[in-house]
Amino acid sequence: MTEIINLLFNPLPNAIMTVLTGLSLLYWLFTMLMGDGFDFGPDADIQIEGADIQDVELNVDQELDSEISHEPSFFSKAMDFIYVGKAPLMVIVTMFKFISWILTIVSSIILNLTAYGWKSVLILVPIFILSFLLLHFVAKPVVKLYKNVGYMGEEAREFIGREGKMRSSIQGDQLGSVEIIIQSDVLRLNVKSLNGEPLNYGDDVLIINEDAGKKFYIVQKDINLNNI
Repeated sequence: MTEIINLLFNPLPNAIMTVLTGLSLLYWLFTMLMGDGFDFGPDADIQIEGADIQDVELNVDQELDSEISHEPSFFSKAMDFIYVGKAPLMVIVTMFKFISWILTIVSSIILNLTAYGWKSVLILVPIFILSFLLLHFVAKPVVKLYKNVGYMGEEAREFIGREGKMRSSIQGDQLGSVEIIIQSDVLRLNVKSLNGEPLNYGDDVLIINEDAGKKFYIVQKDINLNNI
């Protein structure tokens, strides 16, 4: 037991990742004890002990995606790569921490990081990069689970009237994406501008309707105190 505890907190990278992973564990324990669990959405019939789940996904043909006038930012691509918006953000963050924690423990054994003292913390840089790449594959089953239970299956009225931020610039009949936050979940929806008016990246918009084919939502620029 002493050896295990020593491994978890020595060298420094192990201690950092053990604490971060432990905080996520405490978060989920607290969430389950409070009865919130994993939110599956208000209309979901599937129940998991101590948990509920919710999700939203709209599928648009690749031809429509190509109509987006501006290439998504690097940050947007990075978030899409690890499925932010297709699974709750805290689930993604917890998985990232867990992968990083395992890689840190293994690397400390293989590379004998104890001998490097505080400098061993630099190992976290390549570990975080590798964890980010691995998360894309490890999270796939989780994203499929959330999709199957309807995490992004809320009715259109759940989004109509909500505010969000544009994550691309569009005009005319072009399609773009908007980011909305529901509780702690970050969701991405495909959208088209009302009457084709230009909308720029970062604009505050209001979702006012849904396409008849349920492939995208209609948005217009939202005028509020923050953007006057």
